[in-house]
Amino acid sequence: MTLLTFRFAPSPNGELHLGHAYSALLNQKLARATGGRLLLRIEDIDTTRCTPEFEAGIFRDLRWLGLGWEEPVRRQSEHFADYQAVLDRLIREELVYPAFMSRGEIRAFIADREKRGRDWPRDPDGVPLYPAVDKALPMRERQRRIAENAHFAWRLDVNAAMARVGKNLAWMEFSDEMLSATHAVDARPQDWGDVIVARREIPTSYHLAVVVDDALQGVSHVVRGQDLYSATGVQRLLQEILGLPQPSYFHHRLVLGPDGRKLSKSFADTGLAALREAGASPADVRRLIGI
Repeated sequence: MTLLTFRFAPSPNGELHLGHAYSALLNQKLARATGGRLLLRIEDIDTTRCTPEFEAGIFRDLRWLGLGWEEPVRRQSEHFADYQAVLDRLIREELVYPAFMSRGEIRAFIADREKRGRDWPRDPDGVPLYPAVDKALPMRERQRRIAENAHFAWRLDVNAAMARVGKNLAWMEFSDEMLSATHAVDARPQDWGDVIVARREIPTSYHLAVVVDDALQGVSHVVRGQDLYSATGVQRLLQEILGLPQPSYFHHRLVLGPDGRKLSKSFADTGLAALREAGASPADVRRLIGI
């Protein structure tokens, strides 16, 4: 019998807060309730913002909460070769293309179109979709720019990928924190446009790394915040075109700050280290987050 496998995957680019505590402890609770495994993964592909100090803080906070996990811990920064191999495949299959437009060029392009009365489409986060003019560049021009060290990112050609799949995509979403029932959710990766899957200097992005890691680690259940609900569609598309297994998902409620907004790592008063230093106990944290 295959054990269910859960994972908690923080990024060491700031201190953990109550929202992270809720996600970590919920994953632990579900792993224990099902007799499954709990993995810890450090998602540190952003080598400029992620630091060893923040990573040490993650381990300190999680051990204080009483979290346990299987060793070894997977650090994404140690596995760029895994992501490069997958990226190379996407390049060979012409499912990605080099996108050269800078942020300023993107803003100017969209502003020009909007001046002409065209409403520019935006993704679920409200960010304008990338104007994929680079798709029309001849291969020789692409190669020339890359050879001259032009800045670019690899973007997924979402229309080509959807055509390759040739069917409507969905994922299985659990309805509650007891994982008692699932329902199918239509995946709409096209709502995000041609997302970045890698950069010139880093052979991956969040979307690509997370689907590769979940597959390599045998993750069966992805339990994470509601803020990532819509992004699951992009990850389902990547899983499908790469032939990777599909986990089940549960996007849990978010722990909100005093102003009703989602917590971020800049909220010092809800940081686990600050709470611990103020005399809070792990039991206090559990009461605060409702576990």
